[in-house]
Amino acid sequence: MGKSRKSRRGAATASVTETVDGGLAELIPDPDRARAWTLLLDGAPQSHVDLDDPAFLSFEYQRRLGHVIDLVAPPGKPVRAVHLGGGALTLARYVAATRPRSTQQVVERDAPLVGLVRRELPLDRTARVRVRSVDAREGLAKVPDGWADLVIADVFSGARTPAHLTSTEFLDEVRRALAPGGWYAANLADGPPLTHLRGQIATAAARFAEVALVADPTVLRGRRFGNAVLLASDQPLPVAELTRRAASDPHPGRVEHGRSLRDSTGGATPVTDASAVDSPAPPESAFT
Repeated sequence: MGKSRKSRRGAATASVTETVDGGLAELIPDPDRARAWTLLLDGAPQSHVDLDDPAFLSFEYQRRLGHVIDLVAPPGKPVRAVHLGGGALTLARYVAATRPRSTQQVVERDAPLVGLVRRELPLDRTARVRVRSVDAREGLAKVPDGWADLVIADVFSGARTPAHLTSTEFLDEVRRALAPGGWYAANLADGPPLTHLRGQIATAAARFAEVALVADPTVLRGRRFGNAVLLASDQPLPVAELTRRAASDPHPGRVEHGRSLRDSTGGATPVTDASAVDSPAPPESAFT
């Protein structure tokens, strides 16, 4: 157990520290919210969870993925969702809270991390969430054909997305698991000169008819390292509403779509299993 500290609400809370497969996991209490926690892995923030309000999303990229979840189907309608990468199960909790009776599969290979999260931050008992502790691509292969309305990829190993989750072959497996008209969303991280991000846009465009990207404008301009959410489908995307929601965030985001997005790839070619590499490591300044 970590050191006890006092929250601004006056309740004594204690951080929790445990070694997991991915490194040193820490659950740090949020001083502003009574039953909220931030998950860090080797000092890098991974997830934030508010047990009293699972619909509250603190991290910028998670709010952007929350917009995707809000727009993938009519409000409140249950969906079938696959989460590649679990963390503290923040987005699975969000789906369960905002779309009751949804059925979800989470693939998180770090079994000790899953155990820590389940013990310290238990899921609502009514949530229909199944967690598999296997590799993301292996777990995706077990999803029935056409089962998912939404596949979210948020997988990082040592703060980098593994190469085998960045290729056209991987997206072929995503497409197999998606229902007709289903959506694929990925949390990507890159910095100047945006080589990884451009390659991922080109890869998605090679497999899906519609592609959009949501990110902080400074990230899109290649001025700093940061996250971007890639969204893809074979059906038209609600770009106008996504743009409105991203612009109203505490940290406003910009949406790129269509020709302007494709032109931004700078001639990048789709990534294959043979050419794939891990996403770039973030600079130390990214978490300070």
